Amino acid sequence: MTKRALITGITGQDGSYLAELLLGKGYEVHGIIRRSSSFNTQRIDHIYTDPHREGTRLFLHYGDLGDGIGMREIITRTRPDEIYNLGAQSHVKVSFEQPVYTTQVDALGTIRLLEAIRDSGLRSRFYQASSSEMFGKVLEVPQTEKTPFYPRSPYGCAKVFSYWQAVNYRESYGMFCCNGILFNHESPRRGETFVTRKITRAATRIKEGLQDKLFLGNLDARRDWGFAGDYVEAMWLMLQQEQPDDYVIATGRTHSIREFLDVAFEIVGLDWKKHVEIDPRYYRPAEVDMLLGDPSKAAGIMGWQPKVTFEQLAELMIASDWELAKRERMMADLGVESAKGAS
Repeated sequence: MTKRALITGITGQDGSYLAELLLGKGYEVHGIIRRSSSFNTQRIDHIYTDPHREGTRLFLHYGDLGDGIGMREIITRTRPDEIYNLGAQSHVKVSFEQPVYTTQVDALGTIRLLEAIRDSGLRSRFYQASSSEMFGKVLEVPQTEKTPFYPRSPYGCAKVFSYWQAVNYRESYGMFCCNGILFNHESPRRGETFVTRKITRAATRIKEGLQDKLFLGNLDARRDWGFAGDYVEAMWLMLQQEQPDDYVIATGRTHSIREFLDVAFEIVGLDWKKHVEIDPRYYRPAEVDMLLGDPSKAAGIMGWQPKVTFEQLAELMIASDWELAKRERMMADLGVESAKGAS
């Protein structure tokens, strides 16, 4: 019997990798997307155009985590075996500028979804995308499933709310709810406003002569960076266990933004110190200095291990963004040539 999964945030980085993983395992995949005046499906468009795919097993539904009634309708209609709640306003800096919206989506959106599942009477297994930002001002190193939370942003606070609601619904109603406390995970599909992608995008554009400077904030912040493709496998594994539980998903290694700059710019043969400038606008009102996860529980119970190293991750992102920069450069050159021809 074909399993059916529902993914909120399917058009995001994690949603696109998870959709690929589930389709590869024979799932029927349903995704929730927000209605807008422009399409925002770039990360999953290739699934539709894959010539090797037989039949359609990916279905998209308009919906919003701010609409509890709409969530109920979609869940009742699709009757998923597994639900992955990846939808969120996921940018920490933006959460300081839009704290109410962040809370509406990242906190109240989760409770709307959990209530929709409970009211439907379905036995859907539920995955909640929790975050290392919940640890914030860390109280111990490394951080484990037992480390107390100390969030330092509206985003982190909203994620703590959702974490405990998932635990509460598990313990109060016997629902199969899991929290994946994912540390930073990146890829060529990462949004361009996130620091790793901002760096690889800038390094390759500088190399191709398309820009000269990169403006950043705190270069000393340290993060536990992994590959998003590895991390979505952990999400799936959580919902395949006999008992629901919460897991830290991380590499167990930490690196500073300076180190990421070193690796990324070295790949393209540049010295980042000649191009990077500090802009106070990119500092957070309350900084999270260092995050380092301990994934031993996930390894011991689920057999999960990260496969892509820090250096390999940077190489993947640089390779993808370099191709993009070369295409930009080619289009820019063609534009110049066309202008000369017209004159």
